[in-house]
Amino acid sequence: MNDNFSNSQITRKSIVATKAGVVSAQHRRAAEVGAAVLEAGGDAVDAAVATSFALGVVEPWMSGPAAGGAMVIWRANESNAKVVNFGCRSPRELNPANYPLTGNGKLSDLFPWPSVVEDRNIIGATAVAIPGVVAGMDLAHQKFGRMPWKSLVLPAAKLAEEGLLVDWYTTLVTAASARLLSRDADTAATFLEDGIWPIAGDWTSTKERRLHQKTFSQTLTQIAEFGANTFYKGDVANELVKDIRSKGGCVSLEDLSSYSAEWAEPLTVNYRNGKVFATPGLTGGPTLARALGLLERSYKPTSQLPDAQTYTAFANSLNEAFKWRFEEMGDHESPKSPGCTTHFSVVDRHGNMCSVTQTLLSIFGSRVTSPSTGLLLNNGIMWFDPEPGKPNSIGPNKRCLANYSPVIGQDGKGRQFAIGASGGRKILGAVMQLTSFMIDHGLSLEEAFHQARIDVSGASRIIADKEMPPVVLEALREVLPLTEVRRTPYPYSFACPAGVMRDADLNMGCTEIMSPYGDSVSGG
Repeated sequence: MNDNFSNSQITRKSIVATKAGVVSAQHRRAAEVGAAVLEAGGDAVDAAVATSFALGVVEPWMSGPAAGGAMVIWRANESNAKVVNFGCRSPRELNPANYPLTGNGKLSDLFPWPSVVEDRNIIGATAVAIPGVVAGMDLAHQKFGRMPWKSLVLPAAKLAEEGLLVDWYTTLVTAASARLLSRDADTAATFLEDGIWPIAGDWTSTKERRLHQKTFSQTLTQIAEFGANTFYKGDVANELVKDIRSKGGCVSLEDLSSYSAEWAEPLTVNYRNGKVFATPGLTGGPTLARALGLLERSYKPTSQLPDAQTYTAFANSLNEAFKWRFEEMGDHESPKSPGCTTHFSVVDRHGNMCSVTQTLLSIFGSRVTSPSTGLLLNNGIMWFDPEPGKPNSIGPNKRCLANYSPVIGQDGKGRQFAIGASGGRKILGAVMQLTSFMIDHGLSLEEAFHQARIDVSGASRIIADKEMPPVVLEALREVLPLTEVRRTPYPYSFACPAGVMRDADLNMGCTEIMSPYGDSVSGG
């Protein structure tokens, strides 16, 4: 495709305001499941639970019950925010000595850590950490849920019974990871043709082809019928531990039974004439808060639309915030890899909101499937530095340091928004810029999501949308080395956000404009 032809193409996603609730997710089928819950009278938290489990079916390489993450919740009647942290943990029996360094300095996958023998911290059952999604959804539901747990999880089980439609994107994703997927027989049986080739439909066929997810459906049905307990202390837990240990991992029943999601107070960031509520602790929240603080001190908006001054301030603030993150928190993720994450946001008709990010970490996680449960497993051990003697060094029974950064914000006009993104370290810049677009410049949600963004995520360089005005690109070149790229559906050079906004009594949602399946659906 030549540049002239490319420049003639415009991609947009339209927003329709509604008094009903809205779910914005990276896959429309999951958003539809959440919207149906709102239509049935459910709370925003009910819709979040249903959307979470549905996303694990329609985006199995991104998240699922064996993932971790965090949720920020806004309660309209209380005018306050709460955080549920359901990040992964390392197993109690994990022995750092089982992850010896190769000594050859090679870097693998998302993080430029010193390489480990056989990539044991990245691929296989030895990379699996204790998942938190089921516990996190359960904790939020216990406090705020209005609908029965069973009715929220069963729609995902029905989706899995049908099986995920094999389309062009399924083929693209499996093709990109086929070599590693073939290393686990159970994963290969699900996602590859004859255990080797990317699964695909015929070029001209109109007949649908679907992934086999019936075992996964049975597991989701058990979780629906018997609650989160079966995942951490019951039959699902027993099967999960049996499968992981048979493949060389060290996750134990004690690990699962003692895992708990946690309530936490959000980081409250007073920004300009608004507020942002972010996740605390070992997440992207502290770095986001620092970046916003730097931006507020260094930049005073002088125009209605973001200009060269705006973007150079973004670049400087993000660059400084990441330097601090590396020094204080130990995160050294490669900016070249987007990670395997999904984000969704919910607002109900009463103004209650949820901003949720959940992740398997790498694409397809550890590339290992538990055959008894049908679950694709995370590779959360990769979050740890395999080099000993550091704050984030690999070790037993430790919380993982992650980049996800779901937020809920409010501007000076009283508009409220719930946003977040997938995309590894690119998440922080996307959330900061969207926040600034709406608070500093008063952009609508639709305008903010269509506004060009940059990425500065720790490599002391700027990735900028090639469609930005030349004067902006020239100004950015004066700040850091600049690479111009196009905003495309593959690869994602920028993060993939999803968000909702409430303006008075009207709700609206939007997702990354280049995401082919991301969409917002209203209900209730």
